[in-house]
Amino acid sequence: MSDDEDKDSKTEDPTEKKIRDAMEKGNTPSSREIPIFASALGFYIYVVFFLHDGIARIAQFLREFLDRPEQWKIGTATDVVSLFTIIGWEMLALLAPALLIFFVFGIGSNALQNFPALIFERIRPQSSRVSIFKGWEKIFGIQGLVEFGKSLFKIVVVSIIMIVALRSDYFSALDAMFSDPQVIFVKFDSILHKMMIIILLATAFLAAVDFFWTRYHWFEQLRMTKHEVKEEFKQSQGDPIVKARQRSIARDRARRRMISSVPRATLVITNPTHYAVALRYVREENEAPVVIAKGQDLIALRIREIAQENDIPIFEDPPLARSMFAQVSVDSVIPSIFYKAVAELVHRVYASKANKRRMRQP
Repeated sequence: MSDDEDKDSKTEDPTEKKIRDAMEKGNTPSSREIPIFASALGFYIYVVFFLHDGIARIAQFLREFLDRPEQWKIGTATDVVSLFTIIGWEMLALLAPALLIFFVFGIGSNALQNFPALIFERIRPQSSRVSIFKGWEKIFGIQGLVEFGKSLFKIVVVSIIMIVALRSDYFSALDAMFSDPQVIFVKFDSILHKMMIIILLATAFLAAVDFFWTRYHWFEQLRMTKHEVKEEFKQSQGDPIVKARQRSIARDRARRRMISSVPRATLVITNPTHYAVALRYVREENEAPVVIAKGQDLIALRIREIAQENDIPIFEDPPLARSMFAQVSVDSVIPSIFYKAVAELVHRVYASKANKRRMRQP
């Protein structure tokens, strides 16, 4: 019951990390029917391109062996070994192409599905591999039923198709057995071609179905619950709560640095209470005024307080304050659209400072 509930709760597609980890552990989708189809295809190629010449060569050797037996001396053990060596080389010449084709097609069919890799996880001893419950689940589970269906298809369906296709050749094959030996080889060669074509078509169909089923089943096995997705996100990106706390600390530090820069301001523009923008303009530093601090509500109030404590001129201009707050970031030069309005305020600040210096002179 718990397994069914766990499967029902796996509603999320596997993440890239989950898929990558599974493949690194050797858990990859691999169809067993594709190598079988590749082997059948390799055997058909061998029958078409190599078997005729090989059989002709063996037939020639047997003809010479039977027609002139006197040239094959078997009086000693050395003669027997020599004779079997010759026969072995002839058989190797007949079977070597088949072995090479089977090897290439078998390795290639698996390599095309998944790139070969040495994975020690697959050979590590695991208790689940000797578990009776796991074995029972593999036999009678979904995968076991699929394997049973494939075996049933191979035995029943292929047999029925082969019987129907070869029924017309039954009596002609019997007649060929009592005719010239060359006719026998020709007839059975034709029957073998038909059998191989039926096997190739059946295995090709089964391999295609098994290819897509294997990948679908593998993908379904890797599906995740929402909790697993959240936990993986926390591991890869960090805990969101910790991240939020870090961002909050970073904002507090930036705010403190900004507030500490307010005493260096040339003037402050306010809303008057909701917004405050502190500007600094020194001809030797920048060509245009720079926003060194800005804030809203409580921060705006704090900027005003610091400006009053340091005798920094405060100008109330709600439209200008709102526009600059929205468009200009801290430590940035104001855009040209604000030059005229800010220039008038800067002129008033410098004029006020000049008047104060004249009043102080005796």
